Amino acid sequence: MNKKIAITGSILATIAVILGAMGAHALKKVLGSDALLSFQTGVRYQMYHAIALLFLSTTVLIGEKAKKRVFILMLTGVILFSGSIYLLATNTLTVVNFKTIALATPVGGVFLISSWLLLLLSLVKNK
Repeated sequence: MNKKIAITGSILATIAVILGAMGAHALKKVLGSDALLSFQTGVRYQMYHAIALLFLSTTVLIGEKAKKRVFILMLTGVILFSGSIYLLATNTLTVVNFKTIALATPVGGVFLISSWLLLLLSLVKNK
């Protein structure tokens, strides 16, 4: 499980760097400032959680069952939160109207918050 979490964190970090560079260069020319700021927020949160997954993969401070749950919550949260922000921020660049998925952003945020609360609770409960 630790290797899977580390690989996932590494993949998310790589994608965050690529998307960050894309936002700083290519998208800067075609998106408005508000959309670009939103896009950068998605990248930033993805990177934060990629780093958190790398920590999670190495920690022995919580049990494997809790680690797996934190991983699933965090990964789902990143996909919903950052993924929906990417789609919404670039909505004007496609013929698909991604505004119908706007609810995915706060739902993803709830998953991210839940992952951090579960991590905290697991750390506190561990003796």
